[in-house]
Formats: sequence, C-alpha cells, structure tokens
Amino acid sequence: MSISDKVLKNDEKAIFKLRELYSKYGYSRYKVSKFEEYDLYAGNKSFLISENILTFTDTDGKLMALKPDVTLSIIKNLGDSAKGTHKLYYNENVYRTSAASDGFREIMQTGLECIGELDIYAVCEVIMLARKSLGVISENNILDISHMGFLMGLMENVGIEGKDADFLLDCIGHKNIPAIKAFCAERGVSESDTEDMCAVTALYAPLSEALASIRDIVKGEKMRAAYDELCAVASLIENFGETESIRLDFSTVNDMNYYNGIIFKGFVNGIPDGILSGGRYDSLMQKMGKHTGAIGFAVYLDLLDRLETGKSRYDVDTVLLYDDESDIRLVAELADKLRSEGKTVRTEYKSTKVRYGELVSVTKEGVKTLEAND
Repeated sequence: MSISDKVLKNDEKAIFKLRELYSKYGYSRYKVSKFEEYDLYAGNKSFLISENILTFTDTDGKLMALKPDVTLSIIKNLGDSAKGTHKLYYNENVYRTSAASDGFREIMQTGLECIGELDIYAVCEVIMLARKSLGVISENNILDISHMGFLMGLMENVGIEGKDADFLLDCIGHKNIPAIKAFCAERGVSESDTEDMCAVTALYAPLSEALASIRDIVKGEKMRAAYDELCAVASLIENFGETESIRLDFSTVNDMNYYNGIIFKGFVNGIPDGILSGGRYDSLMQKMGKHTGAIGFAVYLDLLDRLETGKSRYDVDTVLLYDDESDIRLVAELADKLRSEGKTVRTEYKSTKVRYGELVSVTKEGVKTLEAND
C-alpha cells in the first residue's frame, strides 16, 4: 500500500526515507525502552542537547527518567564486543525541551550508531550516510566536518589545557578571533602559534582544499594523527562521490570529555540550526566502561516543522457539496472517482469552511463546478 505525500508531515516523510536508506547499508533497527534510571543521564548531562530531564519515581522507589537521548541507552544496553561491529539505526521518541517550542516535547529522533572495531572505511561510511541523510531532507545541504583530536593537539602544542582549553575551544566554536588573540597574548603564546590558531579558526573550505592549506602548520603527534585521518577520509569520500557539499570547519566543536575524533554537523536550506549532529565518541564509551570505538549521528526531526516544502494553500483539492435532494449514490461515486485520480476530496452538507481548490455542487439537477482556484 502506498501512502500519499499529501497526508504525511515533513518529519514522517523523512523517517520512512531514512529507514530505507540505513537498511540498504545493512544497519539493523534497534529498540530501546521509553525510560532509564536517572543516574544514566545525570552523570552525562553535558553530552545531552538539553540538561532538562523529565523524571518520575518508579514503584520500587528508583528515580527514573523519560529518555532525552538514545545513544546513551544504546551504549548502556549493548554488550562490550571485542570483535566485529554493531551497525544500528533507530526511530525513537525522546523527551526534552525543543528549540522549536517552549516546554518539554515528545520528539521523534532518527539516527544511527556504528560501534565496535572501526577502520577508516567504517568512519567514512557513517560520514557518507550523514551526507545522504541531509539529501533526503533537502537538496540544498552542507555537512561541516572537524576533528577534536586536531584541536586538542593544537592546544597541547602551546601548553594550553584544563579550563583554558575549554575557554579557547569555545572561542574557536564561535570563530571569535579577537578573543583568541587576546587570550594568546595574555598566556604568552608566540605570534606564530597565535596566527596558526586564528588560521585554523577562520578556515572554511571544501575538505581536500582546506587540508592542503593547513599542511604546514601540523605539529606534534596528535595533530599529525588527526590530519592523516582527515586526509584518508577526504580521499575515500572522493571515491564515494560525496565531496560536493562537505566542508572542513574547525569551529564545529563538541565536548572533549566525550568526543575524541572526527565530528560533524549538517545543515539544510531553510532551517537556521544544525539539523544533524554526530561524530566519534570513543571517550564516552570508555567513560561508560565499554572498551571499543563508536561513531554515529542523530537527525533532529522536530526542526523539520520549520521547513517549508511547497505546502498547499488548500485543505483539500475538491469539496463536494450536497443537500437533502441530492443523489447520495452520485456523491459517493464522484468522490471515489476523484480520489482514484489522486485528489483529496471532502464531502460537505450544504456548506463548507475549509480551503479548497475546487468547489463542486451535486444537486438533483446534476453536477456543477461552482468555483475553481489555481
């Protein structure tokens, strides 16, 4: 049975298309409980989009939470596999405050996780699926890529750590170059290192082009490892043919306590916020006692409420008006005929208040079009 796009909301259309996409790549659907013990989220609040959590007390006195995130639940319930990988996708309701409205909302979230032994191909496949996920939503999209290891290495090379590193990471995330210069001057960072840091912050270009432009500023083991990984990713992505809308942007940052490698954020035309976010989170796995790698992303479907996709000016294509003297069988036959042609049809007794493309009257004299709108 096919379902007309006319009866599906933007997020519902995306769910079906994304499920089809992930299934084609061998990802299995994963189901999690609606709630978890509150401690799971309390210890990882900075990993969550919103720190606000809906809680309740279970019958045994345990403090429980309606899940605000899916990734934490998957990690908690998935066994620590020494070999192989778990390739999973999910469509789950999460409960949190939304950027689109005040208060808590039940939000459908879609995403995928690749957990286990990760090589460069597995990492690139996830990045490619993130790019294709944006394409499902809109042809006009951009995927910005960064690397937490590169940024951490950049700061370590000039002796910046702890709270200073957090502050500087925030400045990089906001592309606040004046603040970076002032901070470096106060900390005695050399002019050359300061210029390198500002150049990395300002960088925004196609992946291969951007990597070529910063080749000479790579210093130290951590930066070199991150740079080499980004180069390998760029090479594979070119083979996938997915370079068109992928950019290197080191202002794409995330919490260093959870993310240690490549991270990315996706945007589509018409929505000012990032609609997709993800990356490699081995550090989170270790924090939760899992000794393996992990990379994944989530698509924030609640933001699709803001996306206009040629929404019709009308509630239905055709309204059929009838009265006490109308031939009811004729009304039913005409309605069925129009629906079989792909039109939406509403039957109304004598009058209507809905918006319509065409208004048709069915009386004892016959069928007459009263109004037709373009």
